[in-house]
Amino acid sequence: MATTTLAPAGPRLWTPARLPAFRLLWLGQSLSLLGDGFSFIAFSWITLSLTHSTLTLGWVLTLQAVPRALLTLVGGSLGDRLSARTLMAYSSWARAALMAAVGVAGLTGTLTIWMLCAAAAAFGTVDAFFQPARVSILPSVVDKELLTPANALLGTGTRVAAVLGPAVGGLVVALSRAPIAFVVDGVCFALCGLCVARIRTAPKAPAVSPAEPAESPAAPAAAPGDSLATRIRAGLRYTWDDPRLRTVLVLDTAVNFCYAGPFTVGFATLARAALHGGSATLGLLNGALAGGAMLGTLAGGAVGGRPRVGLLVAALAGWLGAGMALLGILDSAPAAVATVLMMGFAIGFQGVFGLSWIQRNIPQSVLSRVISVDMVLGYAAAPVSLVVCGALAQVGTGVMFGGVALVLAVTALGVLSSRAVREMR
Repeated sequence: MATTTLAPAGPRLWTPARLPAFRLLWLGQSLSLLGDGFSFIAFSWITLSLTHSTLTLGWVLTLQAVPRALLTLVGGSLGDRLSARTLMAYSSWARAALMAAVGVAGLTGTLTIWMLCAAAAAFGTVDAFFQPARVSILPSVVDKELLTPANALLGTGTRVAAVLGPAVGGLVVALSRAPIAFVVDGVCFALCGLCVARIRTAPKAPAVSPAEPAESPAAPAAAPGDSLATRIRAGLRYTWDDPRLRTVLVLDTAVNFCYAGPFTVGFATLARAALHGGSATLGLLNGALAGGAMLGTLAGGAVGGRPRVGLLVAALAGWLGAGMALLGILDSAPAAVATVLMMGFAIGFQGVFGLSWIQRNIPQSVLSRVISVDMVLGYAAAPVSLVVCGALAQVGTGVMFGGVALVLAVTALGVLSSRAVREMR
């Protein structure tokens, strides 16, 4: 019988770390995400230094984000055709070369804004091949039974790197010059490529659970001459044909929508208007979200067995909806921080099991494409959420958080209405 006790938490959580291949993957991903944080600070600071224009900065960051969103499906398709490890290694080295070239141009005084725009677009393009691969590679590195703790450890490294990257990048810029941050960034990506290239992965094999063969559609058959467009369409069709997978992706998209706007525009409005605080209050809210998510990720990795993921999905939507509703009426900073902490915990906890379910149940021959669909939906939801929440926040903080709470409540009810989804493990 599956257990959810935390008693054997310690040994179980750290078991993947005993595997050399997993340690290399963890280090490589952490270095890559550290480099991402560096690149954000470096691109932002050097653009403002060259142009003194926030509008130009917006264009540079957009030129980085758009190719990543547009080409992620291509990256997912290539990840299934080639090798996730190969894509991760070569994309890391390509990013290293890009960052080093920008750093050298900046140090020699030859860097122009057009060169910076081109580098940003190239960086986003290459990153589109790395992101799906970094998620789909895990089932070929650890056994299926270790996916949950492995995702927890990777998720913890991701969250730590997301905090340290911008902080260390800002420190490097403050103590030296902005181009130096690009050089350090290039070193991070180069080391990531070296780590990933040394990983020994198992051959790709179908990952459908024997307990659920009738629930999953057959993996799309691939012919050597299939075009890229054909493979992308096959991945989209596979994702749509599985009702459980459709539900997971709908929830992920809804959570991304209810995450991007409320946790950026919403937090800023809440801290200033409802809580009558300042930047310190905003920092506390963001810190509580990040800290809660990290604790939830570790707790998810420590829990044994395979809980019903469908029920966890519905519970997450309901929990976040209740938290949003509370934030819409709270006028106490400590209460708001505590609420956000618990919301972050739920996001981290469910995220570990949801991702592990996808990696365990989707055949590796199509896994990278499924992951890329999920990422693209998230990329599309985020800007819409920012615009919608920005408009609702002008009416009132309560209206914005209340509207988001309603979306999450409807999402939870929709998940519970499907028996196949409720019984997912």
